[in-house]
Amino acid sequence: MQDTPFFWSHGRESAPLLLCMHGIGSCADAFLSQCALADDLGYRLVAWDAPGYRHSSDPVDDPGLDGWADAAANLVRTLGYQNAVVLGVSWGGVIATRLALRHPDLVRALVLADSSVGSGTNPKQAEAMRGRSGSLAELGAAEFARQRSPLLVAESASAEVLSDTERFFATSVRMPSYQWACNSMADTDHRDSLASLSAPTLVICGEEDRVTPPKLSAELHEGIPNAVLASVKAAGHLANQERPASFNSEVFKFIRSLA
Repeated sequence: MQDTPFFWSHGRESAPLLLCMHGIGSCADAFLSQCALADDLGYRLVAWDAPGYRHSSDPVDDPGLDGWADAAANLVRTLGYQNAVVLGVSWGGVIATRLALRHPDLVRALVLADSSVGSGTNPKQAEAMRGRSGSLAELGAAEFARQRSPLLVAESASAEVLSDTERFFATSVRMPSYQWACNSMADTDHRDSLASLSAPTLVICGEEDRVTPPKLSAELHEGIPNAVLASVKAAGHLANQERPASFNSEVFKFIRSLA
């Protein structure tokens, strides 16, 4: 993937970089509530539309997880940085993990939010992930987003958060990139690689996450050396959007603790 993906930036260009990567049914705007976090830290927040999503161009062919991770690495370098704190939500967290494994020099620290080791941990789970794109093809983006979005947030989520989630989803996903993203999850099982991660890592999840339940965050925490685990009350799979104050507070504490 040669084209620089679409991204928006908040903060001084000379400030340390916080690179944010969205989930499999979302876009850069999922991180609007983290602008306050960047301000408090004195960081520059850069959020991308992953290649093949919303405003970013489509890859020529299936990039696989390595391709998306390498695209993130290229973005960090294109922006002129030697490294970044990388925050990934769900699929974005799986990409962030692969980025740290393939380009450890570029990752100052990791924040893995409502994420997992990948969906390739058992054949049934992998098959279900591969098949998810069939619903997009059958229903269309708007209806698929309408049906799936309520599963992504806690039952207590505000109408505004649910509306944003559905809108980000409907306006961002398309074929074949969504299929490729699903394939990348189905093909991934990072369990045997976690011990080699050297970047300081915060694993954080919503206590009411029904998509990647807290036990999957616990698996990441247990496998990554010296990782820190935090949870967000009254939040589902999109804790950074549902409860931004609580989420930002935990991330702020973690980043401030870095040497």
